Amino acid sequence: MRLGVVYHMPFWRAADGSLREVEGSFARYVDSLAPYFDEVVLCVPVLARGRDEGTAVRSKNVTLAPLPDFDGPVQFYPRLPAMVPRIMRFVRGVDLVHCRVPTPAAVVASLFARLFRRPAFVLVVGDLRALLPAMPYRGVKRMLWRAYTAFEELNIQWMANHALTFANGDALTRKHSRPGLPVIQTQTTTIDEDAIGSREDTCAASPARLLTVSRIDPRKGLSVLPEAVSLLVAAGCDITLDIIGPVVGEPGKTARSAIESLARDRAVADRVSLLGPVPLDQLLPRYRAYDAFVLPTLPGEGVPRVLLEAMAAGLPVVTSRVSGIPSLITHEVNGLLVDAPSGHTVADALMRIVRDAPLRRRLIAGGYATARAHTLQAEAASMMQDVSRRLGLTLREPTRSVA
Repeated sequence: MRLGVVYHMPFWRAADGSLREVEGSFARYVDSLAPYFDEVVLCVPVLARGRDEGTAVRSKNVTLAPLPDFDGPVQFYPRLPAMVPRIMRFVRGVDLVHCRVPTPAAVVASLFARLFRRPAFVLVVGDLRALLPAMPYRGVKRMLWRAYTAFEELNIQWMANHALTFANGDALTRKHSRPGLPVIQTQTTTIDEDAIGSREDTCAASPARLLTVSRIDPRKGLSVLPEAVSLLVAAGCDITLDIIGPVVGEPGKTARSAIESLARDRAVADRVSLLGPVPLDQLLPRYRAYDAFVLPTLPGEGVPRVLLEAMAAGLPVVTSRVSGIPSLITHEVNGLLVDAPSGHTVADALMRIVRDAPLRRRLIAGGYATARAHTLQAEAASMMQDVSRRLGLTLREPTRSVA
């Protein structure tokens, strides 16, 4: 059976012939599904020029149905006449269509799946409507983004109403479920069982090292971090903060400049470092060099996969009580939740972790238990069981674990 997957994450062929993706989380997701199929075909934007960085797809049965490169809807829709024939050929050439949304190509693929009577399933990983207040656009740009958001929300709900649908976390599950059309909750992840650590405590040395892994984007709430670091230093905590992640478009460049400016204004520029993107295979081992993880994200998330990555590495977590995050993080059990992320609320939570060793060790132990329950293999097995049973399909039995 050939599985076709639609998403907007760009891929390319590296010099060694490997198929690579820039962030790595989608590559690992594809790897988790690959053992259940004879072939997985990715309908994704493909970069014209390959790179040697990024994260390689490990599975040998993954191929491409390339789309022209696009960063988002602004690039996708003007090129729709070139996109539609490619998406149509892709759908006709596979046995099962899988759309990961939001992504602009998904509704086109879903329409062709219905036309050609291909079974389909959907995974909802984000909430565009919830992101609107955090978008930096003004005037006409803001009006256009609102219009696109409304259009895409209608598309996603239409897909959820007409296909087997999974959602990342309980908030998205509740949002897209309808009477008689329940959405199945799942959890996106990147961790394998053997990636889960064993250390019992952190903060043994000075300075305490804080880590944030996130795209640099106004929607991620990172602008509160310089103030949080400043407040911690003023309270006598010797700490540093590294922020790892790519800049996303012009809004991301503005957000990065704002973080750097705030760090200078708060006299903590020597303690706050923006390190840029790191490929997933290199990133996962780096978590273990830190003492705590902080992600003051805003509404619009499903459940960020970086929370599980941090917990698997033995990092106590501080994050926001928004979207689907409370379905993964239980306050004071496997992390600390802040109701309204600000410099003060984030600093207060981090202060508890740095100074309260019993709490810290309890959060680390709870994080390990959560990570073990949400490995790639466990989530993929559960999802594919539902796909097989509900769509009446016979899938391959995996003969090996995803490495």
